[in-house]
Amino acid sequence: MILDQVNLVVSDMEATVDFYELLGLEFPDTAPEWQGHHRTVTMPSGIALDFDSMEFAKIWNRGTTPQPGGTGSVIGFRVESREHVDALYSRATTAGYRGQQEPYDAFWGARYAVLEDPDGQPIGIMSPIDQSRREPPPATPSARAE
Repeated sequence: MILDQVNLVVSDMEATVDFYELLGLEFPDTAPEWQGHHRTVTMPSGIALDFDSMEFAKIWNRGTTPQPGGTGSVIGFRVESREHVDALYSRATTAGYRGQQEPYDAFWGARYAVLEDPDGQPIGIMSPIDQSRREPPPATPSARAE
């Protein structure tokens, strides 16, 4: 199996497109009647990042139900620098989007932050990993209790 698509069902297509464009994604034009129901961005890796309205998703997946607050997953985007993580986080939160995790130097050697898209879907923003900044992972809560 080869991963070639990630699909998010969204409540407000215009707000979703605005958010992801703020992060730097470019959405090609589509037929006007589809603008509010289906948008696709093909990532440089070739993976399609698709956004569908709830109305459209119910057509191709009868089991689709609204899930306020996101799905429990995090969609991750890699950016070219540590500074870019901070800049994107600042740009998005200044524009009124919610941050879940402010930018920080993660133990695995990257600069990392988490934003929420308009539907509450967590969006991770990560710099390249700098091996010289790697540290052992912190103890899990259960390990600390032992």
